[in-house]
Amino acid sequence: MRRALVTGSTGFLGANLVEALNRHGIPVRAFHRKTSRLDALEGLEYEEAIGDVLDIESLMNAMEGCDVVFHVAAVADYWRRGPDWLYKINVEGTKNVLEASIRMRISRVVYTSSVAALGVPKRGTLGNENSEFNIPPKWFPYGHSKHLAEKEVQKAILSGLDAVIVNPGVIVGPRDINRISGSILIQAARTGIPVYTDGGTNVIAVQDVAEGEIAAAERGRKGERYILGNENLTHLEMFLMTCEIAGCKPPSFKIPGWLLRGLGKLMVAANVDSRKFLPIDRSQMILSTEYLFFDNTKARKELGLPHTPVKEALQETYRWYKTQGVI
Repeated sequence: MRRALVTGSTGFLGANLVEALNRHGIPVRAFHRKTSRLDALEGLEYEEAIGDVLDIESLMNAMEGCDVVFHVAAVADYWRRGPDWLYKINVEGTKNVLEASIRMRISRVVYTSSVAALGVPKRGTLGNENSEFNIPPKWFPYGHSKHLAEKEVQKAILSGLDAVIVNPGVIVGPRDINRISGSILIQAARTGIPVYTDGGTNVIAVQDVAEGEIAAAERGRKGERYILGNENLTHLEMFLMTCEIAGCKPPSFKIPGWLLRGLGKLMVAANVDSRKFLPIDRSQMILSTEYLFFDNTKARKELGLPHTPVKEALQETYRWYKTQGVI
C-alpha cells in the first residue's frame, strides 16, 4: 500500500483503522465532513481530506494518490434522522465511493459491511459468508441497507473493480466517542444491568477488526466476504462479563422474548421511536432473542484474523471511558 484513504475516519472503527495503519507505517488520508468531530482521531497521524460520500467529486479528489480505499463510513443510528437518511448514506454513498474508485483506478477497495447483512442464522447453526439477509426490511433497516450496499459492491466488481467485503460482528474497544457498543459499559457503571433475555451475538475487539481490514486489503480474494468476528456470547454471558468489569450486580430478571419481540413489532407498525422510552431501538428489540452467532474460520485462515479475548477488550474500553471522564 502506497497510501490508503479511510472514509468514516472520525467514527469508532474508522479512527481505530487509522491507528492500525499508523502502526503498519502506511500513510493514511482521513476522509470526513467539514463538520465532523475529530476527537476519535486524537494523537494519530493522518492527512485530512474534507468531503462527503454524497459528493462524488470530493471523493475523487480525496482518492488522488491513493491505491487502497477503506470504505467505513455508514449510518447505524437511523432513529435519530430516519431510515431514509440511513439508506441514502449506506447505499447511495457506497455507490458513489465505488464509482469514484473506478474512475480513479483504485487498486483495491475494502468495503466494511456487517454481520447484520447476513441475516439471522438458523437456530443451532453458525452464520457464514454464504448466509443471506432474511429479515423483513422494516424490522431491520440497518441490516437491509448493508445488504443492498453489498449488492452495489458486487455490481462494481462485475464492472472491473477489485473489491473485498468484510463483515464485522459487534465491535468493542476505545475511541467509541459516539457510544455505540460501549454504551453497555456506561450503563453498567452508572445504573447496573438488572435484566436480560435469551439470544446472543458475536463480539470482537476493534483492533482485531482494524487488522482484519488491512489483511483483507493485502491478502483478501477479490469479490469475497470475510466475517470479522470472535466470540459468540449469549446476552447473559456478555452482561455478566460487563458487570464484573464495571463492579455492579449481575442481572437477575429475565424478560420473556415474546414480550420484547412483540413490543418491537408494534412500535415498527406504529412508527414509534423506542429510544424515547428504552435504551434500545426497535430492531434490537425484535432481534434480541435471536442467536446471531457466526463462524470466523475463513478470516482466520485466509487473513490471519487476530482474536483478542472479549473480556480483555471490554476492560480496555472501560479504562478508556474512565480516562474520558464518561464513567
